[in-house]
Amino acid sequence: MTGSEAEREGDEPSRAARTAELNHAAAAAAAGDPRARDAFLEMIRQPILRYCRARVGPSVRVQTGEDVAQDVLMAVVEALPRYRPSEVPAMAFIYGIARNKVADSLRASGRDRSDPTDVLPDSISTAPEPEENAMISADARQLRKLLDQLPPAHREVLVLRVAMQFSAEETARAVGSTPGAVRVTQHRALAKLRALLAEQMADQPR
Repeated sequence: MTGSEAEREGDEPSRAARTAELNHAAAAAAAGDPRARDAFLEMIRQPILRYCRARVGPSVRVQTGEDVAQDVLMAVVEALPRYRPSEVPAMAFIYGIARNKVADSLRASGRDRSDPTDVLPDSISTAPEPEENAMISADARQLRKLLDQLPPAHREVLVLRVAMQFSAEETARAVGSTPGAVRVTQHRALAKLRALLAEQMADQPR
């Protein structure tokens, strides 16, 4: 077993615990408990904000990433009474709403939803897969520009894995793929980013 595989397996219990906690909070919130609803919203606030910033960017003509994140949170509150925990995991429920709100914002701003953005999540140091560690040393602004050059499918996988902290299985369900394919896409996307970064550094005057 490689070091990366060992780290990945070691992270699974904590990821499973976080997922179980989120599912429990979502179920309690859906049942109408105001305190549970507030706790649930607090748990999802930062992942939603990072996702919206990554997909929308800091400013478009109509809304910022922060504006869209607020719309997502409001939509989650409205949808909670209809949420069925036994049918849909909490993260899939949240992602479906966030994806639709982002698409609405991009359409309203005249941008196609697959257009690149210039913002990465606030930090990738808490990425769910160890492969992301290879990118931590790079300058954040460089990464934002390099992210623009990835295919939309690769970018979406990275945003889900890093910003939303989805597991490979959750990401696969969200994008209609398989966990193995998600890991391959993630690996290829990060390899492409590293190659682009190397090219950029090679072009800089010495």
